[in-house]
Amino acid sequence: MARKIQYTFKGETKLINFAFDRFNDAHEAAAAAEGIDITRFLAMEQQLQMSTRDKKAWRSYRDGEFQKMGFGDIRLVKDEEGA
Repeated sequence: MARKIQYTFKGETKLINFAFDRFNDAHEAAAAAEGIDITRFLAMEQQLQMSTRDKKAWRSYRDGEFQKMGFGDIRLVKDEEGA
């Protein structure tokens, strides 16, 4: 089944195609679509994941950092839902 990602970047809602073979999650795909290099962010997120068992901590970090980059409401949608 085809998947798409709907996200808001700097106040503008966008819809892009998504495939798990190219990206690990919706956040990575949205950043790539906007041309934002998140390699430093991914390294920090990985360190945070290894240092804590609390998933809330690294999810909160991820959401906060993406808000600072200008993103909001990043979510996967089914192809039928986006049409």
